[in-house]
Amino acid sequence: LLKSPFHEERLLAIFMLVNAFKKSSDEVRREIYEIYLANTEFINNWDIVDSSAHFIVGAYLQNRPKQALYNLAKSENLWERRIAIIATFYFIKQNEFDDALKISEILSNDEHDLIHKAVGWMLREIGNRDIEAEEFFLKEHYRKMPRTMLRYAIEKFPKEKRQKYLKSKI
Repeated sequence: LLKSPFHEERLLAIFMLVNAFKKSSDEVRREIYEIYLANTEFINNWDIVDSSAHFIVGAYLQNRPKQALYNLAKSENLWERRIAIIATFYFIKQNEFDDALKISEILSNDEHDLIHKAVGWMLREIGNRDIEAEEFFLKEHYRKMPRTMLRYAIEKFPKEKRQKYLKSKI
């Protein structure tokens, strides 16, 4: 199913992998993680990535070295870069922001709007848990961030604060 030419079948395969991952032993989780990363060419739409990267890649890497995320973040493949940032959502939910912020920095100059949206979303999620951590990052990067990334990141800010960021007056 994961290699199907039909998007819906690939999405179903991902849902099945996520479900199996949640119920499995460490050994089976490792196998699912490896299958996932070996098949990124088929994990090739925003909804497939967003439905799975944090549940499989993020969860698997929680207490392990995160170098795979940094490799993905530097990939030429759009979907691998999106996997890298969305995987950090698992850590963000645990109030662990370092890897998400470092990968956001790597991707802050990315040219693709689907990366802008994903990074902005993860920054907003950090801010939902620790506004100071988000703003510390933004104060260093907001002037050079793509507009869409910034807008997603500050979406929940009070209007006046949003306007200051958008008008470069912070």
